[in-house]
Amino acid sequence: MRITRADAAPTYHPPLHVGVDCRRLQGHEAGLTSRFWVGLSVYAAGGAALESATAEETIYTVLDGELVIRSDNRTETLGRHDSVHLPKGTVRSIVNESDKPATLLVAIANPEAPA
Repeated sequence: MRITRADAAPTYHPPLHVGVDCRRLQGHEAGLTSRFWVGLSVYAAGGAALESATAEETIYTVLDGELVIRSDNRTETLGRHDSVHLPKGTVRSIVNESDKPATLLVAIANPEAPA
């Protein structure tokens, strides 16, 4: 069993994220995992993940607040406990259009090892 305390979770800086505090809860800097890693992202009011493709299969779950996600010619607002699954390569953007912070739980598959 490996525990990562929220106040000790290492920060990371994903590209094209603005106004977002990202912490690694499991995987990478927080300790190796085999199939996926988990992060926690706090989007300040106006914070955003600018449009880019997901590197691997991804699941986002809003823990608090509200986030707008745009993908596949759709715009959806996700509220508390709403989630979205994005296959690898999905082009998406996320923005906090509210005046309050929003917290997002991030689970992303690790890249498959070459055969």
